[in-house]
Amino acid sequence: MQNAIEIRDLTKTYGTRRGLDSLNLDVCAGEVFGYLGPNGAGKSTTIRLLLDLIRPTRGAATVLGLDPRHDGVELRRRVGYLAGDFVVDGRQQVRECLRYLAALRGGVPQSHIDELTDRLGLEPNSTIKSLSKGNRQKVGLVQAFMHTPELLILDEPSSGLDPLLQQTFLDLVREAAENGQTVFMSSHIMDEVEAVADRIAILREGRLVALDTVADLRASAVRRIEIEFADPVTLEQFRALPGIADLTLDDSRTILRAKVIGTPDAIIKAAAHHLVTSLRTSEPHLDEIFHAQYTGDEAHPMPVA
Repeated sequence: MQNAIEIRDLTKTYGTRRGLDSLNLDVCAGEVFGYLGPNGAGKSTTIRLLLDLIRPTRGAATVLGLDPRHDGVELRRRVGYLAGDFVVDGRQQVRECLRYLAALRGGVPQSHIDELTDRLGLEPNSTIKSLSKGNRQKVGLVQAFMHTPELLILDEPSSGLDPLLQQTFLDLVREAAENGQTVFMSSHIMDEVEAVADRIAILREGRLVALDTVADLRASAVRRIEIEFADPVTLEQFRALPGIADLTLDDSRTILRAKVIGTPDAIIKAAAHHLVTSLRTSEPHLDEIFHAQYTGDEAHPMPVA
């Protein structure tokens, strides 16, 4: 399958500070790709480089097979972009603003614009400057989605939206994916990325530290497990098992607790030699995997494929 985005050795420095460091990344056509990291990790820098809003210090990228610098006009027709700091002329009405942006893209059926504004609860006769942050974000979402672009590049797209509208946004992303569009979505809201992304990348201080599907990242993450036995057991039966840490028994020696890195298969098979009365395990969430990359708490090498 053709890649929608290809990044090779992409580096951007700002004086003595490095915003992006030797990034290599492919985004497949038709996938929803989550791009995660805290403020300052390099997410917006990556997006601005992809759109030729800034120029790289080193390296290169292609977007939809085009060079962002030399093919910018053609590329912008095929991309829907929502900036993290979406700004338009505050004197315009919502309807006027969207019509103007639609004309720049070669025209969009008014019925489609109206459908999107209705779904997002946006009042088309309001002036932009009268809108709350959340409602200005809705305008940004409509202008990004309305021309059904091949590629959506969304920088913190649900910022300021209430929970109901966040769900509507996720529905729009799923519909875009079903339509064969590619979505490159930068966010710090783990739940929304986990809900829609095919793969995620985690960025730390300008470097890629993890890249995989959510399911595979979970499989390699730390989970907690508690097993209760009918009769006492000893730690020695479990201590040498692969991927086991912080192994403890309660005073009765019938409740075993441990941290498991990756699959719990080994500890479950060892426990099966005894009569197990209960088993509890915590499934790691994406936010736990993400925070482990920054705090060092329970951190371990993550796959970068």
